[in-house]
Amino acid sequence: MNNNQTVERLKQMRLGAMASLHYQHIKDNRIENVTADEYLALLTDHQWEERLNNKIERLIRQAGFREQASVADVEYNQQRNLDKNMFTRLATLDFIKRKENIIITGASGTGKSYLAQALGYQACLMEYKVLYANTAKLIGRLKLSKIDGTYLKELSKLIKTDILILDDFGLHAFDNQSRDCLGQDSKLITQNNT
Repeated sequence: MNNNQTVERLKQMRLGAMASLHYQHIKDNRIENVTADEYLALLTDHQWEERLNNKIERLIRQAGFREQASVADVEYNQQRNLDKNMFTRLATLDFIKRKENIIITGASGTGKSYLAQALGYQACLMEYKVLYANTAKLIGRLKLSKIDGTYLKELSKLIKTDILILDDFGLHAFDNQSRDCLGQDSKLITQNNT
């Protein structure tokens, strides 16, 4: 089998990153000083990293964040009154393993939504499945799904998430049906204005 056939078979097996790297190495004649084991490891690592990056990009896209937020970009200024040590501990995401909920409170305009999204973005980077939603819109969607018969499908989406981030939580009063909808998931990050 020649190199072109190898590249084509790798592509057919959906190993595109491996195929492109192999093709580049053959074209540039960069495989002479590498053992077979080292070369296979190099190709495998490249394919693995490509798939991991694609998975993380997909998780971020599916999370539905309003903005790209980063734990590294969080500002700890005086007006925000945010404890850097505490937030850094939250960013380890140990609360997920302990199945704990997080409630972010503070005055309007202090960046609670950004903090919640930064934690969600960090969770995506650590390969957790996240859903970011405006609380009122999510409850409205769940109520409508009960009417049109897709409630179990919508509920299934929520149950499959590792973190459900509810933005603007508590801005509107909850009726019994709304409280029922929220009682379905135990892994929440919420933010509200106090």
